[in-house]
Amino acid sequence: MTFSKELWESGAAEVYAGIVRHPFITGLTDGTLPHSAFRYFIIQDSHYLRSYSRALALVAARAVDEDAVSMFARHAADAIAVEQELHSSLLGSLGLTSADVDSVGSGPTTTAYMSYLTAVCATGTYAEAVATVLPCYWIYREVGRELLKHSSPDPVYAEWIAAYGSEEFDAVVESVLAVTDRLGAEVGPGERDRCHRHFATTTRYEWMFWDAAYRELDWPV
Repeated sequence: MTFSKELWESGAAEVYAGIVRHPFITGLTDGTLPHSAFRYFIIQDSHYLRSYSRALALVAARAVDEDAVSMFARHAADAIAVEQELHSSLLGSLGLTSADVDSVGSGPTTTAYMSYLTAVCATGTYAEAVATVLPCYWIYREVGRELLKHSSPDPVYAEWIAAYGSEEFDAVVESVLAVTDRLGAEVGPGERDRCHRHFATTTRYEWMFWDAAYRELDWPV
């Protein structure tokens, strides 16, 4: 069994099944999701991508071969480009501006997820860092494939679905999975257990991110 499949089966398969059944996801495809929930999602995703790009830069700094350094550094830059380009288009469609994103700030789930990513990528091993950032790549790819089967009657949602279900994004994910599988042959039992825990934790954060958007979760105090 490959290391990536090992991680998925032990820490993601059940959570992913819950994600595709979540009313945020089903509401995207049938068009019933309130635009206020999607606005919440896009704003929080903008904050998340800014932090994710920094986490990927940390992964690049820890990479042990030049190809991986180049790949993760490129992905870090691409995360910023996505935040600037795709979100700029979607923000306009939703009646929002970049100033609105900044004024709202990051919500409780977004802040917790960003903090966990940064902490592990800054203090863990290279393999731990890769396992921690992997669910964002992989789950978005799988969700994109699922959503592409249905698209959406809502043009705003259809635009977002088309971006994350693209062949280009699929190729990006496959390249990260290949790196993950190569690392699997090198990690010892203790490090492997930590990789499993980090992968499972950020997979849960993926579900929580969708759920926070659906509930438009705000700070309680």
